[in-house]
Amino acid sequence: MIHSDLKELREFIANNFLFSDEFSLSDTASFMESGILDSVGVLQIIHFLEERYRIKLADEEIIAENLDSILNLASLIERKLNGKPSSEQASQSVG
Repeated sequence: MIHSDLKELREFIANNFLFSDEFSLSDTASFMESGILDSVGVLQIIHFLEERYRIKLADEEIIAENLDSILNLASLIERKLNGKPSSEQASQSVG
């Protein structure tokens, strides 16, 4: 099983969105609720994930459930790298 690296994800978020050393963000904290991410930031995250992990995100995967925290990002990456559909894709294929 291929894994994403939480440390690498934290560093990307810190280097690109947290402009103060005093600001800390837990792995479960919402990027949107914390006010550190906007629509342009979402595009930056998508680009980073697709380039770094060589994955392609489908339009239906670009939702807060997948992109709004470090743990959500890690979970999305692991599903994509290991060929598992997202929960929304799985529910669509069942119905």
